Amino acid sequence: MAKEVRVFLNLFVESKELEGVTQSLVKLPEVTDVYEVTGEYDIVCMLKVENILAFRTVLKDKVLKINGVKSTVSSVVLYEHKREGKTISE
Repeated sequence: MAKEVRVFLNLFVESKELEGVTQSLVKLPEVTDVYEVTGEYDIVCMLKVENILAFRTVLKDKVLKINGVKSTVSSVVLYEHKREGKTISE
């Protein structure tokens, strides 16, 4: 079993701050992927942290302090069935 927590983090961003928010997210070591997307959210990123408490700290002390981030919606990965084209076996 993995000793890490993976989280999809969807961000609502002030449009004039989109580039700055993206660059700030890219610099965070906990953020593994950053995508500018169409649809309801402006940015979707993947975080990899040690545990839920670590995610709380990154969210509260880093992500939400980035100028231009209006709000976030997070989804914690409970189980991976397939990643990067490969089926995950137990």
